[in-house]
Amino acid sequence: MSSVPSPVRTGRTGRAGRTAQTARPAPPPAAPPRADPARTARAALRTARPRQWPKNLLVLAAPLAAGTTGRDGRGPVDLVLAVGAFTLAAAAGYCVNDLADLDRDRRHPAKRRRPLASGELTPAQGWHCAVLFALGALALAAAVPGWGFTAVLAGYLGLSVGYSLALKHLPGVELAVLASAFVLRAVGGAVASRIPLSGWFLVVCSLGALLVAAAKRAAEAQLLGAAAARHRPALAHYGPRGLRLLRTLLLTATVAAYLAWASGVGQPGAGPPATRAWHLLSALPLLYALLRFDRLASRRPVTRVEDLLLTDRRLLAAELLWLLAFLTPLL
Repeated sequence: MSSVPSPVRTGRTGRAGRTAQTARPAPPPAAPPRADPARTARAALRTARPRQWPKNLLVLAAPLAAGTTGRDGRGPVDLVLAVGAFTLAAAAGYCVNDLADLDRDRRHPAKRRRPLASGELTPAQGWHCAVLFALGALALAAAVPGWGFTAVLAGYLGLSVGYSLALKHLPGVELAVLASAFVLRAVGGAVASRIPLSGWFLVVCSLGALLVAAAKRAAEAQLLGAAAARHRPALAHYGPRGLRLLRTLLLTATVAAYLAWASGVGQPGAGPPATRAWHLLSALPLLYALLRFDRLASRRPVTRVEDLLLTDRRLLAAELLWLLAFLTPLL
């Protein structure tokens, strides 16, 4: 009887053996992307809104209106410090505003490209930039003699933060706060150069700033259409007719206040008749500039209506004519 041959093993392995043969070592974890300081710095600069920096030249409005940089030799230096301080303070405000509006900005057709909304800057980097800008602004303010200018700048910073976190959602209040940011720049220039403020100067500045603020909201509502209230809740309370009426009233009041100042109403010792004549003459290019600005803001809705003041040739020509008529008595 022949024996049955035992089965021959062919070298196959069990499940554990197959796993051991086919398993490969896991790839090392990817290294985190290296930070690019130059790119971060460029993003921080864009968040500081360089295109908005010309607004800080309003610091020079009071010295220009008075025809002097102050009674002492420090006037020009202090005005340069004041412009720089407001530029950094405004940059800090822009950072806080973008951080507060991250979700809305990401859905906005233009604002979604901002560094914080697009992810070029992280929220932590945004807060760091805001603190650094604010500290730099206060350091420059402290270099101006006295505490008056530092107090004005601190008030501007507080107002900017309050606006970004809560006040911009209150209809009417947000327009007043937006206008106040312009007026505080002019007040800061007067305080830094130790020039007394004229009542008419403040009235004209306040009315003009409110006009620009109302034009900004009207242009924004027209640009965004039905989605306007989602991006800025306060726009739900502003109708086109109401904004149009408000702008008309503000334009008329601004011109009337300017004429009252130019004619010397309520200003003892307002100057010789020749000076008042030149001031009255300067109202003509001012009126044209205001009408032109209002018309452009209505027909060409843009994100930043202030840009019209620096890009439209006719507006620029009117502004230069106004400056020439205004400065002629001082030459």
